[in-house]
Amino acid sequence: MRLRPLVFAAILVAFGASTFAQQPNKATFVDYENPFWEKIKEESDKYWEKPKEEEPRFMVDYSGMTLPKSIDEFETIAHLAPVAQGRTGTCWSYSTTSFFESEVARLTGEEVKISEMYTVYWEYVAKARRFIERRGDSYFAEGSEADAVIRIWRKRGAVPHSAYPGKPADQPFHDHSKMFDEMNTFLEGLRASGDWNVETGLETIKAILNHYMGEPPTSFDYKGATYTPQEFLDNVLQLNLDDYVGVISLMENPYYEMVVYDVPDNWWFSDDYHNVPLDEFMSILKSAVREGYTICIGGDVSEPGMNGFEEVATVPSFDIPAEYITEEARQFRFSAETTTDDHGIHIVGYKSDGEKDWFLVKDSGSGARIGENKGYYFYHEDYVKLKMIDFMVHKDAVGDLLEKF
Repeated sequence: MRLRPLVFAAILVAFGASTFAQQPNKATFVDYENPFWEKIKEESDKYWEKPKEEEPRFMVDYSGMTLPKSIDEFETIAHLAPVAQGRTGTCWSYSTTSFFESEVARLTGEEVKISEMYTVYWEYVAKARRFIERRGDSYFAEGSEADAVIRIWRKRGAVPHSAYPGKPADQPFHDHSKMFDEMNTFLEGLRASGDWNVETGLETIKAILNHYMGEPPTSFDYKGATYTPQEFLDNVLQLNLDDYVGVISLMENPYYEMVVYDVPDNWWFSDDYHNVPLDEFMSILKSAVREGYTICIGGDVSEPGMNGFEEVATVPSFDIPAEYITEEARQFRFSAETTTDDHGIHIVGYKSDGEKDWFLVKDSGSGARIGENKGYYFYHEDYVKLKMIDFMVHKDAVGDLLEKF
């Protein structure tokens, strides 16, 4: 069919007007969202992966019980405000760093916030070095022990938190999950390839750490002066690292001997632990806090008597009655691995209920931030006696203990 000339001309005019009279367009950047695509992904994930169901946790029912409710109930010792370790397994550095911050305050009267992650950085390097040197026959993980901080500071010094926060400024919490997986994958790759060159291996480990944590400083400004890490340790912190002792109480080794704490996190097999009977272990703890010393302590926190909402740690009667908490009961749990080296914490105060003590604990873990007293727990004396295995304290707090060794 042929169009009439007038009709055809009208079409051309209309087309030309709509096409060639178009105004110039501008552009901008917008956050693109596609709710339907997100729904596709969500439903596909549900189809391919069985949803993870959280199993209910078996815990003590504390309803109707009289428990500590506030840190104000405790005799407290000088310490800095609690900080969170984020998604990392570095409680050992947080608790020990907090302990040394309190020691600086006790000995010098100064309040100094020390970088936890500076120590963590160099601990990872030390672990990687040993792993490579021993052809993979060494423990590589996030955990460690309190005396690792002393070992690292002796060699690397220390720095203030302001000089090395150990994460990007816009990252809300520390998260070492990807970083650790990347380092562990690299080290396991060395096992497969047999390329055990220490220096080139450590260059890669440091490159990974630098990417996620940042490169630690060799010098920095602090309160108007420039320091190296060693100068900061010597001149600002003014700590004599020889003044600190580790105490442990386990029957598996003779008492009043220096022993190795036989747990994976003691990966360098430190034998600097003074093994004492349980009664003496508890006596030192109780007298030390009354004399104004804080205590860095570690042990097991995966128990039904641990409750972050109530902020308490107790030993329930259905576990073991208090009168049966003996060194045998303690050793039995350690040997059976129902007491493990879970967590490092910092005792910063105490209160007495007339018969036994409660300890005020500063805790960097997430479980200490779901109650009213953010960053704190209240540990009953029985829990410490049964489940906490070792502690570090200033040597002046242990009396004549060292003479027995």
